[in-house]
Amino acid sequence: MPQGQPTAVPADGLTTRQRRNRPLVVVHTGEMKGKSTAAFGLALRGWNQGWPIGVFQFVKSAKWRVGEESAFRALGRLHEETGEGGPVEWHKMGEGWSWARKQGTEQDHAAAALEGWREIARRLRDQRHGLYVLDEFTYPLHWGWVDVAEVVAELRDRPGHQHVVITGRYAPQELLDAADLVMETTKVKHPMDAGQKGQKGIEW
Repeated sequence: MPQGQPTAVPADGLTTRQRRNRPLVVVHTGEMKGKSTAAFGLALRGWNQGWPIGVFQFVKSAKWRVGEESAFRALGRLHEETGEGGPVEWHKMGEGWSWARKQGTEQDHAAAALEGWREIARRLRDQRHGLYVLDEFTYPLHWGWVDVAEVVAELRDRPGHQHVVITGRYAPQELLDAADLVMETTKVKHPMDAGQKGQKGIEW
């Protein structure tokens, strides 16, 4: 894609503008860190465009507030006070729906994750957000807690102009096939290889 130009123009009957503005399904997968970071960077650009942003974290603990969460909550307050950017909602384990239960059996967690997905599906049908970040959502799919075919169908049939970004390892092939953009992170070198643990401002 030299200078951002597509390598081919499909015979789909769409104008350049229509094709450019199609809502996308984006998947960030792979073994290396940076998948969520890249998704939040995309969400920052969406916020700047005034899109309503919805972040849904499926694995993070409610007690662990990552730096991006604090930043996006501040941006949400800025929007409420000044109208700049777009509204922001951030949901994770320990908040909101009962999917967030931390204690319980694997069956409890599976049922809760499914409930969380069903809430997201309702929001997609209602066109609640311009950009959804489903952080670490590949894990409930990989573990069989949420049906991949159901997710692909909801994403395919979502109305309006709603972008969806899904992050996490082990993204199922059916999801990759349905996505418009897939990024796979690959490790070349990592500080942990030399025994260094994560640090503030880099990992969280």
